[in-house]
Amino acid sequence: MLDKNLVHDVLTEALQSGGDFAELFVENNRRNNISTVNNVTEKAQSGIDYGAGLRIFNGHNAVYAYTNDTSKDALLKMAKEAAAAVKNNKQLEAKGFVSLNFDNAYPISLPFESIEKKEIISLVKEASGAAMDFDSLITQVTGLYLDTTQDVLIANSDGLWAEDRRTRSRLAITAVASSESEKQSGNDSLAGHKGYEIYRGADIAGIGRQAAETALTMLKADLCPGGKMPVIIGNGFGGVIFHEACGHSLEATSVARGASVFCGKLGEKIAGDKVTAIDDGTMRGEWGSSNIDDEGEFTRKNVLIENGILKSYLVDKLNGLRMKTPSTGSGRRESYRYAPTSRMTNTYIAAGNDEFDDMVSTIDLGIFCKRMGGGSVMPGTGEFNFAVNEAYMIRGGKLAEPVRGATLIGKGHEILLGITHVGKHMSQGPGMCGSMSGSLPANCGQPHILVKEILVGGRK
Repeated sequence: MLDKNLVHDVLTEALQSGGDFAELFVENNRRNNISTVNNVTEKAQSGIDYGAGLRIFNGHNAVYAYTNDTSKDALLKMAKEAAAAVKNNKQLEAKGFVSLNFDNAYPISLPFESIEKKEIISLVKEASGAAMDFDSLITQVTGLYLDTTQDVLIANSDGLWAEDRRTRSRLAITAVASSESEKQSGNDSLAGHKGYEIYRGADIAGIGRQAAETALTMLKADLCPGGKMPVIIGNGFGGVIFHEACGHSLEATSVARGASVFCGKLGEKIAGDKVTAIDDGTMRGEWGSSNIDDEGEFTRKNVLIENGILKSYLVDKLNGLRMKTPSTGSGRRESYRYAPTSRMTNTYIAAGNDEFDDMVSTIDLGIFCKRMGGGSVMPGTGEFNFAVNEAYMIRGGKLAEPVRGATLIGKGHEILLGITHVGKHMSQGPGMCGSMSGSLPANCGQPHILVKEILVGGRK
């Protein structure tokens, strides 16, 4: 993407004021976006995001600068101006580059540039149409399609030269069901680190039907009661609870600053005995996966919790220096405009041995949260508040009527310790995760889990 001699000169210039380490991240990202409302195409856009970001370490601090002008003069000027923020006597020079070689785990058989726009629009309309046709009470359907082909170069003053291509796509449908007094929504999506082949043979109409079914079920549901009660959280999208309420608190972004409830607890019991939690950036074809992270480290399978014991944090290069811990291949960023930090990839609770029906049978009065919605969390305390998109009462050990308006309120570390059952069938749901280094593709997953008690917010 750039000449090696130029990159070497830029990194050397970045170290002229006494920096310890310099890194250049170059990105060329080709994007396509299509959106529809009630099967009418509202937007079809294509574009390229191109630029470079330069980071300089000074002890445990860092300077970051970026530009979309990668000419020699512009890059050297950026390096000189960024270096001016570092004031030390030492003077280093960037080492000669050694290319990072690896087998691409994500070969693409149908690149997006080979697919005509009208075929992609037909794909979105197939899913949207299935939602609209599901029931007359479905009043609005929004379809969103995205594909990105991101080429990156990561070079640093230690001699790393790494290049990678990430190809991802996502199709998402949101359906709204309406009555005279109420509106409820449902959504579903398909996404992965794949080319257009992800959609060949997939049940595209089923995405729309699932979104519509959730919306319609919740429209006809009674209001959820409130109070402390046992809760079963569904597989797949239910994993957003662990991702938000616990996963962010295990990122070095929080841990290195002492702003996590899990600081200093390696080797300690923080979850139920049946809980093993993993972040795995190597899962073939998955939405959050890649060959290398945005610092040029190989992604890997990081076991965070094993049988209830905290085993590891998610660590990037800079926070690793602060914690005196090596990187776990978790340095990620949205684009060249952001400095990387520790982030999740595909994060999930591993499958256990419990049957869903057995979980239900143990509950006299509780709630089954089949599909989770959005929420908020405070990593320092673990306190969270999450909406439930689709829920059902459990009465006398059996699933009962659907209920709407439920929220789950609590603390992540308390929820982990309260997990008593873990189901056999783990699945994942794709989403976008926002944090200090921007918005990133990330999977949330789990099997069905039973938490012995959560405060459920409800209006009945």
